[in-house]
Amino acid sequence: MTPPLTLDLAAVIVFALTGALAASRAQLDIVGFMFFACLTGVGGGTVRDLLLGRDPVFWVGAPSYIVIAAAAAVVVFFTAHHLENRLKALVWLDAVALAVAVAAGVAVALGQTDRRFIQVLMGIVTGCMGGLMRDVVAGAVPLVLKQGELYVTAAFAGAAAGVATLALDTHPALPLLACIAVTFALRAGSIAFGWRLPVYKARPPRNF
Repeated sequence: MTPPLTLDLAAVIVFALTGALAASRAQLDIVGFMFFACLTGVGGGTVRDLLLGRDPVFWVGAPSYIVIAAAAAVVVFFTAHHLENRLKALVWLDAVALAVAVAAGVAVALGQTDRRFIQVLMGIVTGCMGGLMRDVVAGAVPLVLKQGELYVTAAFAGAAAGVATLALDTHPALPLLACIAVTFALRAGSIAFGWRLPVYKARPPRNF
């Protein structure tokens, strides 16, 4: 398998697991699990492919992605009760999925356009949109929008690091590894150590 296909597959699997965990927290039936898993697993890649004008969209051309996401949902349906803290598992799996999906987005974009800005943007879209769809449908505050957390920032930094590494003319895998490493390091730091961006705080208007 080529790097874009491998990364897309890994991102679909891990994001599908997070979708199924969200379904378990909502106490849905197995069909609900499959819906959440498939929506989360292929959501980011679908938006990316539509924006890039890829025909067909990756999972339409290879429906096995949907089958794999559904299989991940079934696994979680029968095993989620063994997890001590499903929210914690979801957040950390989401961090892994984000890192892999950002790299997948960059890898796909490299084959579609030479514009660096678009390559970075496609990494962000692929990494963030699946989880955003999952959280919105679940009625939860999206991880993407939680106050000050490094999520989109981590995706941007990882995608930018990957694209910047292309200029070094090194092994083809190095930019993608840099993308994964930077994205995960920042997201993990936000989860484990509370790394945050400053947030806006309202102030009373001044009287002149």
